[in-house]
Amino acid sequence: MSSQSEKETASLDLKPLLNGRPEKLSHIHLMGICGTGMASLAGMLKAQGYAVTGSDANVYPPMSLLLESLKIPVFNGYDPGNLVPEPDLVIVGNVIAKVNPEAVELSRRRLPYLSFPQAIRQFAIGDKESIVISGTHGKTTTSSLIAWILETAGMDPGFMIGGIPRNFETNFKLGKGRYFVIEGDEYDSAFFDKGPKFLHYNPLYTILTSIEFDHADIYRDLDHVIGSFRKLMDLMPMDGYLIANGDDETICREINRSRCRVETYGFGQDNHWRIGDMADSGKFTVVKVVKGGNVQAPFETPLFGRHNISNCLSAVALAYALGVPSEALSRAMRTFKGVKRRQEILGEKKGIMVMDDFAHHPTAVKETIQAVKQKYSDRRLVVVFEPRSNSSRRNIFQSQYAESFDDGDVMMIREPAMMDKIPMVERFSTEQLVSDLGKRGLEAHCFADTDLLLANLLSRIKAGDMVLIMSNGGFDNLHQRFLKAMA
Repeated sequence: MSSQSEKETASLDLKPLLNGRPEKLSHIHLMGICGTGMASLAGMLKAQGYAVTGSDANVYPPMSLLLESLKIPVFNGYDPGNLVPEPDLVIVGNVIAKVNPEAVELSRRRLPYLSFPQAIRQFAIGDKESIVISGTHGKTTTSSLIAWILETAGMDPGFMIGGIPRNFETNFKLGKGRYFVIEGDEYDSAFFDKGPKFLHYNPLYTILTSIEFDHADIYRDLDHVIGSFRKLMDLMPMDGYLIANGDDETICREINRSRCRVETYGFGQDNHWRIGDMADSGKFTVVKVVKGGNVQAPFETPLFGRHNISNCLSAVALAYALGVPSEALSRAMRTFKGVKRRQEILGEKKGIMVMDDFAHHPTAVKETIQAVKQKYSDRRLVVVFEPRSNSSRRNIFQSQYAESFDDGDVMMIREPAMMDKIPMVERFSTEQLVSDLGKRGLEAHCFADTDLLLANLLSRIKAGDMVLIMSNGGFDNLHQRFLKAMA
């Protein structure tokens, strides 16, 4: 497709698709189908009765297994032949470049197409009231918790989440209720739409968890990131409701621009909703909530760590606004099972516990390590980290990462893969990080590949350890290989 993508899109006359679902629309093809969101959308479309196909260059679990269970055919690799027979509509994931052979063929055939967030707006949100969970951190856990609260209250929500909530064992649901919960990503929508995804989600209720610099491949600096969140706030109608993290200084400077009702949450005394106290009872974190100086009914949650409890508080604030009965709210908080790959215990072998977490931004890494160390203070904490995201493989966070591992006992860091795509002067250095951690009195080691790391990890572990593995990718299946080797 050409660089004049907006004109090109208009020429395809997508108006009928954006304003309704014509009966003649039967076959929908998704390019980049194995992304978490795209696979979920594919499942939704299949549930609505469409014939769905897809293609991807990286067909691997868990999304490949989800698609297989849904009996959705997936082409391994991109090829013009994947568009034969011609689908009625193509949904283009943001991993697709305009020079992708399928994208080129899509343009040549002049088939109707939408970006992923456009399709979500059209086929999932529709006329439902949209609950958008946005921010640099905590979106997946917060979205999952809110969906479970509404489900427990009998409100039958629809949702689309960038992880798999363990209460549902799926990350999408159409739902027949009035609300749709959507994880609002600030990443770009498609090669023909460089605006953030959340601008397509028609937000009525929005939770804003944090604003930090991230996604260095598309954002220049923090001001550039802030600009996207300003657009989100400006989108909200006057009868909307913005729930914002009042402990985040950047958010506090920006929320005054909002035209709608705004309430803040957090640990600080000035927040509308704040944590009055929290204590670890073993199985649960017991949390006392204060609203406007008045103590609300406490809640119990199996989640732990300040960042998770802050996320829980935002969900409580929203639940009150939506009229969720207090009994249902309390029950949902107690029975929430969390999200796969978010502080998920994968198993324990020979007294060694293994936890998987998605953390990759230095703030998330720091908060996760701190929370795990506090929760399992009687265990030696062995931190295994793969810098894999587009930002973590760049040196923009080099010094910040050095301050993220203070609560770990032993750090084992894999050298980033796919570094050939990053200019030499911008590359992150694991050797530099290990050196910086050593200067802080921490034990740290770096490894050229996962095989070397695994062998060294097996030689160092001992009974009573907690092994925390952090990556936003598959990490060469290190988790299961490690558990299998111990068994």
